[in-house]
Amino acid sequence: MKNDTEKEKKPIPRKKIIIAVVMISIAFFGSFLVYFILQISFNTESPIVVVLSGSMEPQIHKGDLLFVMGTEPENIKSGTIEDKDGDIIVFNAQGLWPMAPIEPIVHRVIEKEQIGDTWYFRTKGDANSIPDPDDVPESRVIGVVIGGIPYIGWVKIFLTESGLLIPLLVVISAILIISIVRDIYKDDDDDQDEKNKEEQENTKVEQEKTKGER
Repeated sequence: MKNDTEKEKKPIPRKKIIIAVVMISIAFFGSFLVYFILQISFNTESPIVVVLSGSMEPQIHKGDLLFVMGTEPENIKSGTIEDKDGDIIVFNAQGLWPMAPIEPIVHRVIEKEQIGDTWYFRTKGDANSIPDPDDVPESRVIGVVIGGIPYIGWVKIFLTESGLLIPLLVVISAILIISIVRDIYKDDDDDQDEKNKEEQENTKVEQEKTKGER
């Protein structure tokens, strides 16, 4: 006779393996899906940016997380240096002028003009003393700033500058996978325990029935 408390380990059902794969995929690619949806909704390749300098202080600070909306060039509002009422745009300046940063720049439009079929924007950081070296063509504009969350971007800045971003993502991913796999195994063990319990009860009933017939 088999020991009633003995658990027979069976292969995990294919259905649970599929569920585990789906859950892990969602965990890994869910953020990319959300970002893709934001790209479509905001009509821009970079709907979220983190400010990396203080050139737009005091309105925008380093570490602020900004939301960016893609806008037709003709609809971008131009202002003046004095009034500071032009739209704040995010643009790619890499290669546009010497020593331009790799990261997108967040500056205010102080003048705009159309040359042929192309719009050009004169930009300046509110905290800077002079405008940017060259006008920004419409093809370089990522979008217009429509809002933001103060200082939350410091988390990304700290992790990136300290080199901890990739290791942290690896650790979080590993913990997530282990947690999902453990839950799958736990559910399987619980199901097996329940099945064993039912079998024990059925066996006990059969034994009592046999004794009664005697």
